[in-house]
Amino acid sequence: MDQKNNSRRGFIRKAAVAFAAAAAAPAIVKAQGSGLRAQGAGPFRLKYAPSIGMFRATVGSDDPIDNIRFCNEQGFRAVFDNGLMDRPVEDQEKIAAELARLGMDLGPFVLYADFSVTSFVTKDPEKRAMLIERMKLGVETAKRTNAKWALVVPGRYDERLHLEYQTTNVIENLRYCAEIFEPAGLTMVLEPLNTLHDHPGLFLTRVPQAYEICRAVNSPNIKMVDDIYHQQITEGNLIPNIEAAYSEIGAFHLGDNPGRNEPTSGEINYKNIFKFLFEKGYLGTLCMEHGKSLPGKEGDARVIEAYREMDAF
Repeated sequence: MDQKNNSRRGFIRKAAVAFAAAAAAPAIVKAQGSGLRAQGAGPFRLKYAPSIGMFRATVGSDDPIDNIRFCNEQGFRAVFDNGLMDRPVEDQEKIAAELARLGMDLGPFVLYADFSVTSFVTKDPEKRAMLIERMKLGVETAKRTNAKWALVVPGRYDERLHLEYQTTNVIENLRYCAEIFEPAGLTMVLEPLNTLHDHPGLFLTRVPQAYEICRAVNSPNIKMVDDIYHQQITEGNLIPNIEAAYSEIGAFHLGDNPGRNEPTSGEINYKNIFKFLFEKGYLGTLCMEHGKSLPGKEGDARVIEAYREMDAF
């Protein structure tokens, strides 16, 4: 009887271990280099781009090179850095060298995004001069970092000026920018942002609006970024809008809604969106401009796991 009970207990323990291992299989990780990597996981199918420092809790360092290497170890083929222009020149050059060594892309950096003033919507010569000078600084940053994309938010809406006049002014100012960007091989991506939750009072809010402006400027150096988090709030209809505006989209930003955390944390069906982009042959970056639904290392692991789940389309 005791032998039978022991055998039965042994069987139950083995079965429980096997069940736990099977349940945890997608999240099993092993040590590699500076971080953790899912067993059997290779490069992601699309160029999801974590921000430099997104996984600092696991990396244990704020050093950008350590963080880039960790992202590469996880299978990410790109990163982005909104604050690239504000980094010391030495750090910019180190980042560029490491990305080149690893064969990784750099998503758009923020070149201009002042939410507090009217800028592109006006013909004011002083503001136009300021914008031109800012664009030149962006070109210098791009040269040092091998960046191909720079992000611009066209500023606030002018309540004292008809929308059509503002739109015309934006188009004219962007043509000045295109003349600066073209010789450098740099492309601007305009970002529409939601006004319902995050950024009330801005001029550029919708994908069709950005598409219209890009078509009017008619320059290969002026495109748009489709921030799926913002557009889910503003207008929804995500895949049809991507399809309609695809020729003018230079990059994507990611984030689920509500909460602006990793895919699977909200209502957006990212697996279908990624499948659509893959089938379109999209080769650009998808910047992971979002937070994490869980804190610390657990949150880092959940973000990576979520992208593995969504990349399995």
